[in-house]
Amino acid sequence: MKLYGIKNCDTVKKARKWLDDNGIDYEFHDFKKDGLNGDLLSRWEQAVGWELLLNRRGTTWRKLPDEVRDTISAQSAHQIMQENPSIIKRPVVERDGQVSVGFNADQWAVWTD
Repeated sequence: MKLYGIKNCDTVKKARKWLDDNGIDYEFHDFKKDGLNGDLLSRWEQAVGWELLLNRRGTTWRKLPDEVRDTISAQSAHQIMQENPSIIKRPVVERDGQVSVGFNADQWAVWTD
């Protein structure tokens, strides 16, 4: 299992604590510190859709100019996420070819069995 996110993100902290508390091995990739590969981002977009990956509730989204937010498309979203990984909803988890976005302990309990 590989968990992607930002180390200081509260949701990522909760997810990592839950994984640790449940004895689930994982590798952590901080895409703010370690970077984000465009091919990896494309794979996530194909698996779950760019709309799910794009965090429209965060500060990074609110800081974008209105014209960018109003005209967002798959192509522009990919570029924005590549340039500003903080705008990606976190955490993103890859396990056995599956991709999950966000943290929900009840869903993860089923998914990690």
